[in-house]
Amino acid sequence: MKISLEHLKQFRENFESSEKNMVAMNAASNCAINTAALNRLHVQSMNRVFSNEIKTRGVTNQKKSGRCWMFAGLNLLRESVADKLNLENFELSQSYQMFYDKLEKANYFLESIIETAKEDLHGRLVMWLLSKPVEDGGQWGMFVDLVEKYGILPKELMDESFQTSDSATMNKLLNTKLREDAMVLRTMVEKKETEKRIQSKKIEMLDEIYRILSINMGLPPQTFDYEYKDRDGNFHRIENITPVEFYKEFGFPLEDTVSIINCPTPDKQFMKTYTVQYLGNVIGGKGITYLNLDLKDFKEMAKKAILDGNLTWFTADVGKMMEREKGILDTEIYDFEKLYGTKFVFDKASRLDYGDSLMTHAMVFTGIDINSEGRIMKWKVENSWGDQIGDKGYFIMSDSWFDQYVYEIVVDKKYLSKEMKQSLKEKPVVLPPWDPMGSVAFAR
Repeated sequence: MKISLEHLKQFRENFESSEKNMVAMNAASNCAINTAALNRLHVQSMNRVFSNEIKTRGVTNQKKSGRCWMFAGLNLLRESVADKLNLENFELSQSYQMFYDKLEKANYFLESIIETAKEDLHGRLVMWLLSKPVEDGGQWGMFVDLVEKYGILPKELMDESFQTSDSATMNKLLNTKLREDAMVLRTMVEKKETEKRIQSKKIEMLDEIYRILSINMGLPPQTFDYEYKDRDGNFHRIENITPVEFYKEFGFPLEDTVSIINCPTPDKQFMKTYTVQYLGNVIGGKGITYLNLDLKDFKEMAKKAILDGNLTWFTADVGKMMEREKGILDTEIYDFEKLYGTKFVFDKASRLDYGDSLMTHAMVFTGIDINSEGRIMKWKVENSWGDQIGDKGYFIMSDSWFDQYVYEIVVDKKYLSKEMKQSLKEKPVVLPPWDPMGSVAFAR
């Protein structure tokens, strides 16, 4: 059925018959929708006092890049490094991690192209691979693989470049070059070139990528000396150490952590492990593995970790019900239903199934507020969008927002029950690349 003139007449009459519609139109047409729908009374009720907080060394700033997952991971590690070195202020190099992430992603992409060379070029799988060869985003398992292979570095030894802080143009050029490389490799496979010749050509391609990355970011140190004064004013010098040695001596073992998801869609069982096809960066690394738990166990783990003084890396759909300038994440922060006179009825599962939500951003839990009855009221969040928003860069998250939009947390394996540990040993179910759990954290 088409939209008729009678339909249009009825629509207009229905709209004009309500004074609320006219007031809402005047408001929403003259300012941002979020401004018109902002729930002022609810904003006033969101205080920034928490019953349990973990002190951190301030908020970092990923600027115009999608490296939230990397910033959040390095912000966990920096606390360990800074505590062991007795430093007041400290930051790890995000550029160093980004350099090797791009290089490894390029290799991962080219290997995926070789593996799928006999697939239809215009089929869903190859088109998916070609859509984003080396995006900024990532996952916890990718962070672990990077750190275990390349280590970590104090920020001043490889500081930000213009391109690391504003990566769009660099990514565009890298992606064009890699798509051209994909065309060459697929043609070589079609012509039945030997595996040796194909791999040799791939190494030539990676040499070009290394050159592009070096021009944009600088060359990453292989060994370094680190001179510093601790919080007591004492001078120290660490000499001739590699980034991997620095990580092993001053970081904490990332291999002891596990990614837990809460994905309540019908196709994913709880107490089962999952991985995602063609999601990763380091060939030969451990890759991505999730353990899916129900919301009660999922939340209890995050709570226990924070109460034990452990910062907790997590991913969520940060674009939903967020007041950015005030730093508030809450399901009632905007009253869109009253503004538009309609209902938004998706629950967490249907939101995922119908493409309305996915993991978009990684941050760190640094606190929790629990009332006298033991009920969680809100969570404190360390973001990586600088200190000019929220409370010096820290956000408040209501517990209802946690329930609806937090999809993944990373905790120490010691928090797993025997049954959970057994589930983790099972072979994971492989999800297709376009599954919502295959998304990467990238928001900026």
